[in-house]
Amino acid sequence: MAWSYRKRIKIVPGVHLNFSKRGISTSIGVRGASLNFSSSGTRLNTNVLGFSNSYKISGSPASRSPQPQSHPLPVHDYSRNLSDNIFSADIHEITSQDMSGIKESILVAQRQKIELEADLKKIKKALSFSNTKKIISYMLIYGFINKKIVEKINQDITAQKEAIIETQIVIDNSAINIDVQFDDPIKRKYERFYNAFKNLSTSHRIWDITGVHFQNRVAARSNASTLVNRREIKVGLRSLSIIKSNYEALYFQNINGADLYFYPTFILMFTNNQNFAIIGIDELNLISTSVSFTETSSVPRDSKIIRKTWAKVNKNGTPDKRFKNNYQIPVVQYGRIHLSTSTGVNEEYQMSNYEFTQEFGDAFQEYKNLCRAIDITN
Repeated sequence: MAWSYRKRIKIVPGVHLNFSKRGISTSIGVRGASLNFSSSGTRLNTNVLGFSNSYKISGSPASRSPQPQSHPLPVHDYSRNLSDNIFSADIHEITSQDMSGIKESILVAQRQKIELEADLKKIKKALSFSNTKKIISYMLIYGFINKKIVEKINQDITAQKEAIIETQIVIDNSAINIDVQFDDPIKRKYERFYNAFKNLSTSHRIWDITGVHFQNRVAARSNASTLVNRREIKVGLRSLSIIKSNYEALYFQNINGADLYFYPTFILMFTNNQNFAIIGIDELNLISTSVSFTETSSVPRDSKIIRKTWAKVNKNGTPDKRFKNNYQIPVVQYGRIHLSTSTGVNEEYQMSNYEFTQEFGDAFQEYKNLCRAIDITN
């Protein structure tokens, strides 16, 4: 993609500031080319500093295997589907081929931003020097005598101030503008998914599961067959400075890796402005399930206690009477979400509100299935 925009601003005599959208050669395509969803689907328009292109999330229903539906996870089977430690692959390996063009556009915008921020410091330094020169000219009297000197300095100051304003505008817009226009019925499905996420974010407690380890129930005298490493996290609506969109991202904090931002057509895994990955929404496998959890901490107010067990139990579930201070522990129904892709995403979350978790999982699957059902061709 090549950009023809160029602007030249005079800073001081003989010195000019050039603004340009640096031409690059990538797989995104040439200027004027566009790739769109079909007329009944979703259109993703991206804009880098005023220059628009459309990107397609490619693939067809026949090219993908069916996605697993949500289903209850039996008690004690938590560890069978998971490795001991739960984390995604290196961030640089996760981006899918279809999303590489958007990622490159974001990186170009960020490189331009860094360069312009350095230019902005130089212009401000030049402005400070001009103001100092003007003050000195009056202190040494010659500024009062030779009016042309002061007039020339004032012209430099005006040009420098204009350059600062212009540079700051370009810096503020050094991001990918994503305008997603939905057609029915996709809009209704996405709105359901969006509202389901808002409900999910109100769960009393949400945890990032970073590891699941098997334990010998008989030796531990415990009702639980697995031990879970978890950290409470934040979930909600959030925006990123590298993307300007008419939809806020659905945000999942990630304790042991890049945070997840769900946009209508892709998921962005973000560490910082230079380290991130992008996955198409149709490539993500999201499985929501129910898990029975022996809760040794306080029970969240929106969770359902299924039954109670004992801190020390026999194989048949009865309390082990060899322990004097044996006490009862609640077994709680939580929601579980597992995220994965063929490129290496592997994340696990646990929610205190099972109903909201199931609603979110079902809404995502319906939205994804509808997107895949539409004829999205190369």
